[in-house]
Amino acid sequence: MDMLVRLYSLTEDPAGSGGPEGFEIRRGMPWEKRQVIGWIEATFGPGWAGECERAFSRLPVSCFVAVREGSIAGFSAYECTGRGFFGPAGVEEASRGRGMGTALLLSCLRAMLAEGYAYAIIGGVDESCRPFYARAAGAVPIEGSTPGIYGRKLRVPGRESRDG
Repeated sequence: MDMLVRLYSLTEDPAGSGGPEGFEIRRGMPWEKRQVIGWIEATFGPGWAGECERAFSRLPVSCFVAVREGSIAGFSAYECTGRGFFGPAGVEEASRGRGMGTALLLSCLRAMLAEGYAYAIIGGVDESCRPFYARAAGAVPIEGSTPGIYGRKLRVPGRESRDG
């Protein structure tokens, strides 16, 4: 199911989207594309890596990264699958539970608001993730949105992964 976020209802970020202590949340830079996409593919699979490649073809780049001591710990992107869409996004397992997912999500959503969007679509949200998006960004389900844009993914025999 897809979810909808009213971007104009987002609250200000008093911390400046700096991320959890010890981490920096920032836009990826064009020269980091191969490193970031390689990390995403190794950590989350080829589907998300393929989607996120699109983020590096935009200016400004629409991929944010969480960095600690020069190493990637998470990412979030927008405008990859379709106009007005947030995602994909992920945080490495060792760094979860620190608020980084929320900081990455809000970095993208605030960037979308600054680019003139009033709403953002979070596509293909797994049932287990719906409470997170509702709490972090006020996202609400879009009734009748299943299977959505991701229902048309290609299947490659012998290459099954969690993200296609």
